Amino acid sequence: MELTVFQELTEQITLECFFMTDSQKEEKVIQLIDLHHFIECYHSDIKIINYIHHPINIIEENGIKKGILFYDLKHSSLFDLNAYESFKRQQQLQEIWFVFVEEEMNTNTRLYTDFIIENSIEIFYDKIFLFNFFQSTIKKIK
Repeated sequence: MELTVFQELTEQITLECFFMTDSQKEEKVIQLIDLHHFIECYHSDIKIINYIHHPINIIEENGIKKGILFYDLKHSSLFDLNAYESFKRQQQLQEIWFVFVEEEMNTNTRLYTDFIIENSIEIFYDKIFLFNFFQSTIKKIK
């Protein structure tokens, strides 16, 4: 992502998310960076529709409206899976993707598979990916 685009988008977060704490704004910026880098690495024609008002980013891929939730096992808090199912219906999304974001190369995928099983991720999400941010690699888990 170009620096000027990043600056414009972070300014938009600052303006539209004036009600958020600094910590929440920081999380939103991280979400934005993850989204843009994921799109660059995914190698598909993806258009961003909305990322500001919900943890699920709304995108369009080949004319199909989808949602992407980024999740870092080290830093993310628990979430309400039912709320995301409701969000999918409200926003008329055809798919929701769950993307684990990792910063280090982790060869122990058991952490991810255990999390998927314990939280029934496969039931609620149409695709599951493992995205290594710094290696710029995406591995499809489901």
